[in-house]
Amino acid sequence: MISYIKKNQRSVKLALLATVLGLVPITLSAQSFKLSNGEGKLMVTGTSSLHDWEEVAEQKSGTLQVDVTGELPKITTLKFTVEAESLKSGKGAMDKNTYKALNTDSHKQIVFQLSSIKEISPVTSSSNKYKVVANGNLTIAGKTNKIELPFDLTVNGDKAILEGKKGLKMTDYGVEPPKALMGTIKTGDEIEIHYNTIWKK
Repeated sequence: MISYIKKNQRSVKLALLATVLGLVPITLSAQSFKLSNGEGKLMVTGTSSLHDWEEVAEQKSGTLQVDVTGELPKITTLKFTVEAESLKSGKGAMDKNTYKALNTDSHKQIVFQLSSIKEISPVTSSSNKYKVVANGNLTIAGKTNKIELPFDLTVNGDKAILEGKKGLKMTDYGVEPPKALMGTIKTGDEIEIHYNTIWKK
């Protein structure tokens, strides 16, 4: 009876050990990256009745977690944040109008938070590049909308690259397109976000 109990105890311990060891590769396979603020570029472009315009985000941050052990990578975490008043056009008056439209006194950040991955497929010309469509929540000027965010993801060792573009309407976020010179210059409602971002371990 005693030998039977000891044998069962050994079996339980071995089963637990196998379970723990089996989980180790899963834990180690999840790679975490941080958005590199000093590299890459995130830019907003748009139109006006006078000329096209662009603003570059000078302060951005984020986290990305990818499991690359399977046939296709699994993106478990994706969040990036832009400090609203770090959007710079090179024209002080335009920047001031932008911050007023975004109500940056109350809403300091623009944030995207992943909720799920809709699609992911390999780019045939590259072994470590994938086309992705992510579902998530985008918050601008305090209003949050669900969006689909398309991008190409490249994972190469200790670095990941996320690049693409997304069209939006300012009015969808309660933002009135800025005006200048007593309303004689009007900004178009449609904008486009261009992102070519570098993420590092």
